[in-house]
Amino acid sequence: MAVTPSKINMFSFFKLPSAWWCGVRLRELDKIRAIVTVKHRWFNQNPFNSMFWAVQGMAAELTTGALIIDQIEASGKKISMLVANNTANFSKKATGRITFTCEDGHLIKEALDKTIATGEGQTVWMKSVGVNSDGVVVSTFKFEWTLRLKQKK
Repeated sequence: MAVTPSKINMFSFFKLPSAWWCGVRLRELDKIRAIVTVKHRWFNQNPFNSMFWAVQGMAAELTTGALIIDQIEASGKKISMLVANNTANFSKKATGRITFTCEDGHLIKEALDKTIATGEGQTVWMKSVGVNSDGVVVSTFKFEWTLRLKQKK
């Protein structure tokens, strides 16, 4: 089954409802890049009239996670994924539509191949950058994902 933005967005409605209600939507997905948008609204703002940092984090994480989900699905193997660490930097107030882009899809295949070949867990750091409608960077997130072969029961 191909992983598509509409399938991921439907998945978020049922399994990640807080992200869906905040307006986090996957717009583009290929093997290398994922793009997610979210619009600053009353529902997802902080007391300083900008987007709450956690909403930005959900959008940023989805860019990295969607890339991993796509490549796990393509591998045909049962592999678990989990965020182990993350860092974030906020450089400007997030208002209007914020677009998060991750272009680290090329890092995933090697980690998946090692996990499948050795049975040992692997980690991969991926970066997502959020920009406003003027192209100004508002935040940068980095996520350390762990990938493991699921144990047979």
